[in-house]
Amino acid sequence: MAPPAPSPRPLPTHVAIIMDGNGRWATQRGLPRLEGHRVGTENIRRIVRTFAERSIPYLTLYAFSTENWSRPPEEVGGLFRLLGEAVSREVQGLHREGVRLRHIGRLERLPEELQRQIRHAISLTQENRGLTLCLAFDYGGRDEIVDAVQALLKKGVAPEEVTAEALRQHLYAPDIPDPDLIVRTAGEMRLSNFLLWQAAYAEYYSTPVLWPDFGPQEVEKALAAYTARQRRFGALGAEG
Repeated sequence: MAPPAPSPRPLPTHVAIIMDGNGRWATQRGLPRLEGHRVGTENIRRIVRTFAERSIPYLTLYAFSTENWSRPPEEVGGLFRLLGEAVSREVQGLHREGVRLRHIGRLERLPEELQRQIRHAISLTQENRGLTLCLAFDYGGRDEIVDAVQALLKKGVAPEEVTAEALRQHLYAPDIPDPDLIVRTAGEMRLSNFLLWQAAYAEYYSTPVLWPDFGPQEVEKALAAYTARQRRFGALGAEG
C-alpha cells in the first residue's frame, strides 16, 4: 500500500517582496526608466489584492532602500512623486478593502508632502483588520539594527540585558511577525539590505519575472514553492 500523501503545508503568515526589475522592464521596451517605476507602482494594488484574497495577513514591499539615494536625483525625485501619487490614488480603495498601511524606514528624510501623504494613509487605515501592508521606503536593514542598538544604549540598558528579544522590541515594527517567505523578482539572488534581522529563517524565492509582470500566477508559484518546503529553523527535518 502506498504511503499517504503528505498534507499540504500552511501558507505563510508574512510575505516580503523585493520589487526588482522596473528599470530593466522599461529599458527592454525602449522606455525611460521612470516609466518602468510607474508601471511597477501600479502593479502594487493588484498584488495586494491577490495576497488579501489568499488570506495572507502580512505583506511587506521593499520600495526604496537607503542605498537608492545614490541614484540620479531626477530618478529619486520621480520615485518620490510616483509613490505620493500612488498613495493618494489607492488609499481610499485599500481602506474600503480593510487593508492597514504601515511604514518602515526613515520617514523624516522624505519630502514633507510625501511624509504627510504617508502619515495620512497610516492614520486612516490604522483600525483596519484585513491585510497589513508594510511599505519599506527609505529603509535599510543595517540602519534598522543600528537604530535599535542606539535606542537600547540611550535607555542605559546594561550589556547583559541586550538580548535578541530586547533588540527585536526596538526594531521599526516589533509587532509585525518575521517574514516566512521573501520573494525577489528579476532573478537576483541577494537580500540587498532588506529585513536582515527578521529574515534569519525566512524561505527565499527568486523569480526571473520582472516586477511589472509579476502577477497573480507568479504569486501562486511562489506560494506553491513555499508550501513544498520543510522549514527546520536549525533543527533536523523529518528525514533526520
